[in-house]
Amino acid sequence: MSTTAVAPLTIEDAELLITTARRAAEDAGVTVSVTVLDAGGNLLAFRRDDRAVLISGETSTRKAYTALQLNSPTAGLVDAVQPGGLFHTLPTALDRPLLFIAGGVPVHRDGRLIGAIGVGGGAPDQDHGFATAAVQQLA
Repeated sequence: MSTTAVAPLTIEDAELLITTARRAAEDAGVTVSVTVLDAGGNLLAFRRDDRAVLISGETSTRKAYTALQLNSPTAGLVDAVQPGGLFHTLPTALDRPLLFIAGGVPVHRDGRLIGAIGVGGGAPDQDHGFATAAVQQLA
């Protein structure tokens, strides 16, 4: 087990994630909400485009939370909550804001989980692409 400290997700990191995701969405002509959570699940940054649907704020936050808690992009978890899937009962078993729709991506630094980003407002595949672009920019 490594005892090397890993720098936490900073507000500067969060702003870069939000700016990159929003720029990618804007380039695609999509209005979105973007949420960044730290490793403890606390809100670090949030932005909703003026014309984004209101529910996108909630979905972006739930996607980020789900990606953080399961340390996995939500795009890869969609099948797991279908009948017969590994996590089929998880969305109703917990009183937590999990959302198994593409658009949530965990953020790692030096192999350690330091937070997550969630994007809502576009089609699920678009949201996943915007979030992934942001995480890649941070790396």
